[in-house]
Amino acid sequence: MIVVDDQAVVRAGFAAIVDAEPDLTVVAEAGDGATAVSLACAEEPDLVLMDIRMPGMDGLTATRLITAPANGPRVLVLTTFDLDEYVYEALRAGASGFLLKDAQPEELLSAIRVVAAGEGILAPAVTRRLIDAFAQGVPQPASDAGGLGQLTPREREVLLKIASGLTNAEIGAELGVTTGTVKTHVNALLSKLGLRDRVQATILAYESGLVRPSGIRRS
Repeated sequence: MIVVDDQAVVRAGFAAIVDAEPDLTVVAEAGDGATAVSLACAEEPDLVLMDIRMPGMDGLTATRLITAPANGPRVLVLTTFDLDEYVYEALRAGASGFLLKDAQPEELLSAIRVVAAGEGILAPAVTRRLIDAFAQGVPQPASDAGGLGQLTPREREVLLKIASGLTNAEIGAELGVTTGTVKTHVNALLSKLGLRDRVQATILAYESGLVRPSGIRRS
């Protein structure tokens, strides 16, 4: 993993938390976006922990460049700034997760493992802001917006529940199926829609109009 933050003390703190875990290793640190991009190419990490506001190249631009290759590392954005535009732009740039810096160490470590395993994660407060933003004007769904017509009825149902913030275990409990079955449906719908993870699936569900904020049971 690469830790990217323009404050050396903050970088050191994150690195210490991560390196204390037997299954996680920090291979490099960067103080700006440009250095992060170079290190990502050289070190080929599984994950980059990315700050947003930095001198020179910011974290959003760096995230976009780092995640551009098909086999590029995944990016978990960690910032003190929870403004709506940063949340949305970070996700559109290719980030697989977004956490605020006031998260507890165990929350950070959990998020790192989730994102590294190929999932996506949003802090609850971030999810609420994303929903609120779309509540101001969700687009009308097209006949096959975002290629949703490729999905089976069950896959569409799973997509709706992903967009409501449910985990695989929670989706399985609601549908009366195993977590493994849910994971199969999730992988199938991501493949059909050409999406990288649950975060992208959530964005598509809102942008296509498939999900309306009034229908969200949980944020």
